[in-house]
Amino acid sequence: MKCNSGTADRVIRVIAGLALIALAASGTIGIWGYIGIVPLLTGVVGFCPAYTLFGVNTCGSKK
Repeated sequence: MKCNSGTADRVIRVIAGLALIALAASGTIGIWGYIGIVPLLTGVVGFCPAYTLFGVNTCGSKK
């Protein structure tokens, strides 16, 4: 898998994922909050399958 998520994108995904999981664990938003696992994993790995489908790449160019 080639990296297609930039640093800022990855940080936002990890924070959003953790927030959703925490809200689900506390019972605030219900079981659907565990969907936060998806942005958490894509943020940690640095690869988003949806970006590949749409041709998006937020990862900076590497020299």
